Amino acid sequence: MAEQYGIVGGTAREISASVESGVADGALRPGASLPPVRRLAEALGVSAGTVAAAYKELRVRGVVVTLGRGGTVVASAPAVTSRRPPRVPAGLRDLAGGHPDPDWLPALTPPARVEPVPGSHRASPRLAALEGAARAWLARDGVPTDAVTFAHGALDCIARLLSTELRPGDAVAVEDPGFHHLLDLVTALGLRMLPVTVDDEGMRPEALRSALRAGARAVVCSPRGQSPLGARFTPDRRDELLSVLRDFPDTLVVEDDHNADIAGADAVTLASGELPRWAHVRTVSKHLGIDLRWAALACDAATLARHDGRMLLTSGWVSHILQATVAGLLTDPEVTRLVARAARTYTVRREALGAALAERGIASHGSSGLNVWVPVRDESAVVNGLRTRGWWIAAGTRFRIASPPGVRVTTATLTPAEASTLAADFAEVLADSQAVYGG
Repeated sequence: MAEQYGIVGGTAREISASVESGVADGALRPGASLPPVRRLAEALGVSAGTVAAAYKELRVRGVVVTLGRGGTVVASAPAVTSRRPPRVPAGLRDLAGGHPDPDWLPALTPPARVEPVPGSHRASPRLAALEGAARAWLARDGVPTDAVTFAHGALDCIARLLSTELRPGDAVAVEDPGFHHLLDLVTALGLRMLPVTVDDEGMRPEALRSALRAGARAVVCSPRGQSPLGARFTPDRRDELLSVLRDFPDTLVVEDDHNADIAGADAVTLASGELPRWAHVRTVSKHLGIDLRWAALACDAATLARHDGRMLLTSGWVSHILQATVAGLLTDPEVTRLVARAARTYTVRREALGAALAERGIASHGSSGLNVWVPVRDESAVVNGLRTRGWWIAAGTRFRIASPPGVRVTTATLTPAEASTLAADFAEVLADSQAVYGG
């Protein structure tokens, strides 16, 4: 409890700094309740308005959230801490990380020398070779390429898009369940999340319309390889979503196609030129290397100007050495063949687990990408039960806002034989714990 920590301060700034320090040090854990405004004001000898101002500052900065009658509590992923995943215990098979199989990543060979660009790096932030390769990569899947730029990975790009488009307190429509790092990022930016239910075809149109009517000024979604559910857009679902979005033309629609080349699903994109405000983000970390912190962004002209204007004031540009490395990989025929084989392998592994679970009467989701989502009633019972059998999987609570519980299994390194063993263990755990969701 926050009372045990001992918040101090005589001004709003001092009080908020005291709370932030406690959160950063771990003395105030996620979910810890802060004292009611009047009680803390009396304890500190300050006005209630001073404490209220401190709490407002903490909310804007994503350190705390207000739960109505539930009071003010430390955010589940406060912006002043690093929400690292739990350490994998020794001897367990790690299926929780969401990473690609290292055996299917090409060798990285950065160029010994990068040819100088005309003028300064800020004046010429993008290498022509990579810009050309990126445009071809995007155009291959029907994404308009009139305005293309680069960023330091998908989350870096999305953070810049949201922070230039929105202000603290504005709402963002996000997938539920959705990518946990994105959910943390939205909170850290001081924005409100409006959850949109996801099924195997992506965001549900009626849920998206509800979020937009509730005031969402931006939408972030995944067209395929959605984490954690593995959803992918179908042409019909895309058309339904576009029909909804046309009624809200001022909304910025951000598509995160983070594992495009290994998702095991065709490209079906909202970025078809029909929306006035849109952005399509792609990275190479899942199929070329997780250390390649680079993303391509295609978007409308206004979004491009805002993104690049903000980037110019911060990092300025993406390393030209990194750009040259990515350009070489994107245009290497041998690497292209390796990625195609990797995509087929990932599909076989993902489908093997889904089939093995189905044989034992266990429902799961995983139409694309590197993960399988298994609905359960008791996440902890399933996670702990599989842990005793040598498996380490991810509890779904990190990915959920209002959606039912489940667990995520990363299948990138899981062979079909291992999938059969895991499914058998899953069945035993569910029988022991009676944690099956939905029968």
